Amino acid sequence: MDNQTAQTPTQGARRAPGLGRMLAGLALAVAAATTSTAAQAACGALLDRTLPRLQDEKPQNLCQYAGKVVVVVNTASFCGFTPQYKGLEALHAKYQSRGLVVLGFPSNDFGSQEPGSNKEIADFCENTYGVKFPMFAKTRVKGAQADPLFAELARRTGKTPSWNFHKYLIGRDGEAVSSHSSLVGPDSSSFIQDIEKQLGVAKP
Repeated sequence: MDNQTAQTPTQGARRAPGLGRMLAGLALAVAAATTSTAAQAACGALLDRTLPRLQDEKPQNLCQYAGKVVVVVNTASFCGFTPQYKGLEALHAKYQSRGLVVLGFPSNDFGSQEPGSNKEIADFCENTYGVKFPMFAKTRVKGAQADPLFAELARRTGKTPSWNFHKYLIGRDGEAVSSHSSLVGPDSSSFIQDIEKQLGVAKP
């Protein structure tokens, strides 16, 4: 036997744990990738996007709301419809346990009624209306520069927001979408019926 290539039992024992750790790490990586792929598939294309949070502009992936009934609403701080914040927060609180989430997107697209910074808007929403539902950074919601989420919602429903507090309702499957104008308040019977209908659908 060649003494230079011979492997002692001790050397083999030292290498085995390193190999084991490497294989374990590889298995974890594969499992994580599989879980991520499955989560993306469950999420669907409509919610599979990342947007900055209002309070700190930290990126948030909307896939965290997959399987929920989602209300997407463009908001403004100085609008005749601004008191709808109160109704939206009440709606969120009432149905949250059943799987509803309200997502607010401040926009300055209509009447320049949202001129402030993200921080100013966040302070206003919290201090004036006690908003606790998720809010996102100022967003363009119409025209050629509309955020892709709103562009897709408009494409699917055939309805583009015509003013502040336009509401889109996304079903649990992430595919069913309905549109409700600013004139339809959060406590409107037609809106509540649509929400109740979607909440009654089993999770995908």
